Amino acid sequence: MLRTNTELKTPGFTVKATMKNAVVEGPPAAGAFRERPSKPTTFRKFYERGEFPMALMHDTKGNRIAWKVEIEKLDYHHYLPLFFDGLCETVHPYEFFARQGVHDMLEHGGPKIQPVIPQLIMPIKINCGDSIYYGQQKRENIGDLIQETLEVFERYGGEDAFINIKYMVPTYESCMIR
Repeated sequence: MLRTNTELKTPGFTVKATMKNAVVEGPPAAGAFRERPSKPTTFRKFYERGEFPMALMHDTKGNRIAWKVEIEKLDYHHYLPLFFDGLCETVHPYEFFARQGVHDMLEHGGPKIQPVIPQLIMPIKINCGDSIYYGQQKRENIGDLIQETLEVFERYGGEDAFINIKYMVPTYESCMIR
């Protein structure tokens, strides 16, 4: 009588794993590289409820924000921290509106930006922990943008700007002492 060798598949570290015909199965996939959905940001919630005075405008140069209100008349204490919160978004249109909104508001904000700086530090710190490389699009490496933003805050934020930034971001080095 001829016996066939049948393999017995078994998990590791069991009594069956020590048997002659046992084939130990590997561990299940841990999922380290599986995409994990992030929690919706406050920015996304406000956008989905239609609470931002803006719309997407397409033109020959690409997409941009069509503001329904003059940017200078926006409540910077309310909107600027929300847009900074949205910088960790990676899905269109949220990531586009957050980045472009921050850019537009910083460009047109002038003296309205300085009083809001303390509210921006936490969203900036949260976005610093991101290990995703965003440099695929027009000089938009998130680390470089954060550094550049902090330097603008220091230059135009008044005499206490450096101390306030350093308090919240201890690794920040002054751009004025070079």
